[in-house]
Amino acid sequence: MARIKEPFTVIRRTDSKSYRLTINPSCGLPQRVCDRWIRRSFQNLPAGLADHRNPKSKPAAKEAARTLIDYLKKVQEEEGSAQTVKFEDITVGAWVEKFTKLETSPQAGRNASKNRPYSIGTLMNYRDYYECHVMNDSFAAMKMAEIEEEDALLFGTRMSIKKLKNGRLMGGTRTYKGVLGFVRMAFNNYQKKNRKWINPFAHIDPPVHESEQRDALSEDEVVRLFEPGVLESTLELAICAAMFLSGLRRAEIFVLKPEDLDWKTPKITVRRAWQKFESRSRVMGPPKGKKERKAPFSPILQEAIKKLWEENGQHEYVMSKKDGETPKGSWIKLRLNRWINRSGIELGGRKIVPHCSRHSLASILEVRNVPLRYIQELLGHKDLKTTIGYLPSTEETFRAVGERISEAMEKPETKIYEDYVI
Repeated sequence: MARIKEPFTVIRRTDSKSYRLTINPSCGLPQRVCDRWIRRSFQNLPAGLADHRNPKSKPAAKEAARTLIDYLKKVQEEEGSAQTVKFEDITVGAWVEKFTKLETSPQAGRNASKNRPYSIGTLMNYRDYYECHVMNDSFAAMKMAEIEEEDALLFGTRMSIKKLKNGRLMGGTRTYKGVLGFVRMAFNNYQKKNRKWINPFAHIDPPVHESEQRDALSEDEVVRLFEPGVLESTLELAICAAMFLSGLRRAEIFVLKPEDLDWKTPKITVRRAWQKFESRSRVMGPPKGKKERKAPFSPILQEAIKKLWEENGQHEYVMSKKDGETPKGSWIKLRLNRWINRSGIELGGRKIVPHCSRHSLASILEVRNVPLRYIQELLGHKDLKTTIGYLPSTEETFRAVGERISEAMEKPETKIYEDYVI
């Protein structure tokens, strides 16, 4: 008699203290779901199970596996019950609202079965779109089975002439694109569950929003940010280096943990980010693109973090104050303006905000002939693959820029940097 496989297997990796998980159909999940959980990292657990992503022992890993199986079963049940809804009875509002909650969203269930954690921040945006723009519109009261293309066009028209809080018409804005994109996504999911239904958005082009062009600092200007007298503390040095030398977003910097730093490679593994970063209701979730990535870990940032831990102690998050707290959302925005003023950089009409650090890094690498595909992967743009062959030229670029910054930091004008020899 053939031996029945265990519901799951947990194996510890030989090259690290992390664990890998394989789920077997004997756990009661469909084969198609189990196939997506073969030798997968616990870091890939859905956002709702973020507390189980870093098991420190095999018993903890097994408990995390059982929790994941229960979660996936619940998702399968909810997705199955959603398919039994009488389509002719459900209204647009009732159907669209399903996508604003993790527990009821068919899209969340589909992502979970594909081993793609769902962004809590995305759900929060969907909730805002629904409550502010969809819920009270006449479109929401119509039945899904009776919607026609003309109804969809009229809804888009009403949204375009609706005024935002600043008095501007919504048409052509990022909000307009977000609302229409959200509704279209819900309608596409409805069609997947009812193949014979005609999607009224099928022949309507999605809205286009031209994003505002971001300005950037040149390599010379980035070097000037690290000159003595510009950065007033070790914490400022560490965060500035994480922005301009690692290309990390603000929401990624303040959620870095010591285990994310690989001092040997050296690389930073970006595993998580704050969703709704500047909001009081911010929550932790996956980084943008819903997958982890590797970022450079320059000698300057390494030394800054070592110095920071000597001064403030090592806490749960890398960029912590002495009391273990991390700076608030506006911390970087306020200090970046001060850094630019102290360094004497002339902006000449350019608008430099924290996110411009990523554009600055990309510009520096591009000028130094680093392939664009690698730059986009480095910054975590989801539709590109890593090209290992490009790494040598990139590492040379980081070393060259780092040497210039080190020389600038060694100027004797200020006491703060007397201890730094990088």
